[in-house]
Amino acid sequence: MKGNVAMIRKLLFPIGMVFAIPAAHADSIDGAWCKAQGQRMVIQGATILTPAGTRTQGDYGRHSFTYTVPASDPGAGTQIRMMLMGEEHVQVQENAAQPVIWNRCGPATS
Repeated sequence: MKGNVAMIRKLLFPIGMVFAIPAAHADSIDGAWCKAQGQRMVIQGATILTPAGTRTQGDYGRHSFTYTVPASDPGAGTQIRMMLMGEEHVQVQENAAQPVIWNRCGPATS
């Protein structure tokens, strides 16, 4: 009986790990975000790689992120506010404009 339990645990542990890995970013705004028009941004703590490709700092919260568009990017000086809306969506708002939903990006391809 003990052997059977050990064998079942050995089989189930890897399966459990596969399902646990996607949850790593599920409860935080960290990660890569994509917009339907082909734009992409990446948040890692207080650092963001903007859609224009500039690395800058912002105000990081586990479920939110705010930054000012850098001088080298289109829309320089615009304040961008983001709020996590579940595992796969983030609401992005530029100044007083209507918010836009971005989606968590799939794996990068080359």
